[in-house]
Formats: sequence, structure tokens, C-alpha cells
Amino acid sequence: MLFLIFSCDTPEEPDCAGISGGDAVEDACGVCEGDGSNCIFDIDGNVYETIQIGDQWWMAENLKVTHYNNGSEIPTGYTDSEWAELETDAYAVYPTDDDNASQSTCGDDCADVYGNLFNWYAVDDDRGVCPDGWHVPSSAEYTILTDYLGGEWVAGGKMKETGLDHWNSPNEGATNESGFTGLSAGYRYDSTGTYNNMGYNGAFWSSSETSSSAAMYRRLYHSDSNVYRSLYSKQAGFSIRCLED
Repeated sequence: MLFLIFSCDTPEEPDCAGISGGDAVEDACGVCEGDGSNCIFDIDGNVYETIQIGDQWWMAENLKVTHYNNGSEIPTGYTDSEWAELETDAYAVYPTDDDNASQSTCGDDCADVYGNLFNWYAVDDDRGVCPDGWHVPSSAEYTILTDYLGGEWVAGGKMKETGLDHWNSPNEGATNESGFTGLSAGYRYDSTGTYNNMGYNGAFWSSSETSSSAAMYRRLYHSDSNVYRSLYSKQAGFSIRCLED
């Protein structure tokens, strides 16, 4: 009588490097065999990729935190008219059903893609909106970035995410060769509290105050490769990128 013997051994699952039975694991940043140095965490547990550009280390994603570093909540939920009157800290999330939210990739939660929009009073709060060891960059620190990338007339293209997933056409000059991965999160208008220009531009606060009512910021546009430097009312809701101390 002939007996056939079959092996019942189950193939071992591959590790993160694709090796069956291997022991390579992802670090907290999702990097296979990484050392955890390619990302940072905010107090809410959100994970952000980081990138070195010249001598600076930047977050490669927009800030989406809802608490300061001491655990205090950042106020939110204001109506348009309430937002326009604020002279205190707040954040907002671009509404997914807003007519201006033209980017379908926004999905069910714009904050997951584009981060939150903060007024400048949250930027200036001593409790700290950026993760420990990081800060909202000054206008001068933004200038160091754009100078390293060849000046404000070309740096925008090197900072913008490529393609049309998060930018409207033509996303002129976008190469993202810096790794900054700038997104067009739009903004919340200061005088009306309405949301505007998602897909068309991304605006980023600096920590540099110019008067009791205004502060410096940087803006990227879908239609050119520039980085625009100007001042704006502190009531506006802009994105934040954090810079390592």
C-alpha cells in the first residue's frame, strides 16, 4: 500500500523587508528597520514625516494638533462671524462639503490630508502648538529655507507636492525636490470667517509679528513657482509647518 505524506507547515509571514520568517520590523515612523528618527509625534499622537533641507529640519506635513503641549485644548467650532471677531487662539478644519473644497482627495476628514487651519493667536501661545523640540518658524527662518532653494522666485516649485491630487491645474513648476511637500490647504478668511482657495494656494504662518493686528506668512500658488512673503491679519486661519529647535 502506498502512503503519501504531505507537509502541513504553514509558510512564515514575511517581515517588513519581504523576507519570509525574517525579523526586520518597522519603527514608529513606519520605516522598515528604521531608528525612529524620520518622524515626530504631537501631543495627540499624530505622526509627521520630517525632512532635512539644508541645515534645517522641517515637518513634511501640515500640523493637525488640537491640544497644546500642556494638554490644554485649542478652541474650535466657531461660526464664520465668530471667527472673524476672535482675538484669542483657535483652529478650524476646512469643511468637506464646502463649495471651495474642490479636491476630492479630501475625503471624510480634511484635517487628515491638509492639517488644521490656525489663527496667529494659537501660533503665539506660550503653551506651544508645535511638538516639544520644535517651533513655528520665524519669517527669517523661512527666508533661510527659500534662499537655500534658490530664492523666492523658484523655491515654491521646489516646495510644492507634485501632481494634481492636492493642487489645481497647472501646479506650475512643482517638483518637490526639497521634500517639503507643500499642500494647497486654502485658508479661513479673517474678515468673514469663510473658507477659501483650497486647491489654489497654501498659506503658512510664521511666528514673526509685525503689529498688534498682523504677522508675517508665506504663500504658495498653483499658478507659479514663487514663494510669496507678506503680512496678514492675525484673525486669518493658515496652515502651520514646524521647524526643529
